[in-house]
Amino acid sequence: MKNRFSKNTNFFTFASRIMYILICLALIAGFFIYLIGFGKENKVHQQESLESALRHDIAECYAIEGFYPPNLSYIESHYGLVYDKNLFFIDYNAFGSNMYPDVTIISISDNKIESIK
Repeated sequence: MKNRFSKNTNFFTFASRIMYILICLALIAGFFIYLIGFGKENKVHQQESLESALRHDIAECYAIEGFYPPNLSYIESHYGLVYDKNLFFIDYNAFGSNMYPDVTIISISDNKIESIK
């Protein structure tokens, strides 16, 4: 019969505990890396949705009223455009009532600039 307090048994128990801790830490790190990537992907989808909604509202205004919206606040008040102003900045330049406006959406935290002409 083996002595349960021998050094070999303690070594394997210690090594298995270390392996268990390392595996748990690796799983936790992988989970957080996944969450960070998911958050970035979500922001990309939000920006694409904002671009689509803005294009739709500009075209709808022209189709219904016969002119392009003069400014961004006009789209917000008459067509219900709502977006998170802490995440995105919209640069809206109207050149005339019959010319498609120049619209640029800037992601504030990433400083990515994308134009939706």
